[in-house]
Amino acid sequence: IDALVAQGNDVSGYDSSTDVDVSGIGVDVRLGPWDDVALAGVDLVVKSPGVPNDRPPVVAARARGIEVISEIELGTRLLSNPILGVTGTNGKTTTTALLGAMFVAAGIPAATAGNIGRPLTSLVGVADPEAWIVCELSSFQLEDIDTLHPQIAILLNLEPDHLDRHGSFEAYSNAKLRIFENQGADDVAILPRGFGSVPGAGQRLEFDGRDELPAEPLIPGAHNRENSAAAVAAARAAGIPDDAIAEALRTFPGVEHRIEEVATIDGVRYVNDSKATNVSATLRALASFPGTRKLVILGGRGKAEPYAPLAAAFARGDRAYLIGEATEDLAAALEATDVEYERSGDLSTAVAAAAREAREGDVVLLSPACASFDQFTSYEQRGEEFGKLAQKLTG
Repeated sequence: IDALVAQGNDVSGYDSSTDVDVSGIGVDVRLGPWDDVALAGVDLVVKSPGVPNDRPPVVAARARGIEVISEIELGTRLLSNPILGVTGTNGKTTTTALLGAMFVAAGIPAATAGNIGRPLTSLVGVADPEAWIVCELSSFQLEDIDTLHPQIAILLNLEPDHLDRHGSFEAYSNAKLRIFENQGADDVAILPRGFGSVPGAGQRLEFDGRDELPAEPLIPGAHNRENSAAAVAAARAAGIPDDAIAEALRTFPGVEHRIEEVATIDGVRYVNDSKATNVSATLRALASFPGTRKLVILGGRGKAEPYAPLAAAFARGDRAYLIGEATEDLAAALEATDVEYERSGDLSTAVAAAAREAREGDVVLLSPACASFDQFTSYEQRGEEFGKLAQKLTG
C-alpha cells in the first residue's frame, strides 16, 4: 500500500476478516463479506499470496478484465534492481539468508526480501538502485507474476507440497517453474543436477550436495550442504569472490525455526524445526540426527500429502507425539509401520509428554510436517511457543 500511495495512486483495501486492525493504514479498507461494488473504478488488484485464485474478489476482478498480480510482481514493476530469485519446496529461507551473508562478506550492496518476511515493495525508494535483491519466492507468490525477471534464478528442489491449494503436483510445479519464464540468454538458471527442462532461455548451471565448496558450511545436515552448493553457484554467477563465499559458509548460523536448538536439559536437546511444514522438510530433519533417538512432535493442518514416507523414516525407538487436525491421518500412517505414538492434542501436552519420556542423549524435535494454522497464526508463533515450553522445563 505504501509503495502505491507514494507513486500517487488512489488505493483501497479489502479483507474478509473483521478482526484486522486497519488503524494507521491511511487508506480505506473494507472488512467482512465481499461485495463487488469494491471493484468500482479499480484498475489493478494486488493479491495477498495467501488468497487462492478461486476466491470471490479474484474471480470478480478477472471477470471484469481487471489485472490481478502478486505483491512480488508489483515490486518488480517498481524496482529496477537486479534480482536473484530463490524458490523450491524446502530450503528457500536458509539459502536466501545465506546468499545475503555472502553479499555482505563481499561488501556488495544487497537486500533480502520476499517470502523471507520482508515485502519486496518495502524496498521501493529505499534500496540502493545498484543493489542486488535476493528474493525468496513461494509458489503462491509466483502464481500471479507477469514480468518478474530474475537475472539469477535458483530452484533448490521440487517435491509435493501445498497440494491442498494447487490441487496437483503438476500445478504446484508449474507455479514454481515460473521463476524462469522471463529469463533470457544473459541470465542464469541454477538447478539440481539432472533436473529436466525449464521455461526461459537462461544459461543453465547445476548443483548437488557433493559439489566441492570454498569452505564447509557451519550449518549441519546433508540438505544444508545442498542449499550451500546452490548458494555458491548463484554467488559466483553474481560475481562474489570465493574468499567472501567461504567466510559466509564458515560463519552463517542458519535461520530461526529450522533445526534450531533452543535448549539442552539434562542431556536432552530440544530442537525447533517449526518451519518444516511439509513431509519432505521433516524427512530432512529426521535425517539430520542419525543414530540419535528422536521424540518427534508432528501435526497441524495437513496439505493433502501422504504420510507413509514420513512414517517409514522413523528409526526403531523413535516416538511421535501428534497434535492438531492431522492427528488421525498421521496416526494411521504410523500404525502401519509400527511407530509408537501418542495423541497429544496440543503443543504444550506434547512437549510435556516428550520431556517425561526423554533420556540423556535424546532429541525432542518439533518438526510438524504440517502447516500451523489450525492452532497458531504462523510457524513462527508455533516455534516460539515450543521454545518457551522447552525453557520452562528447566524449572
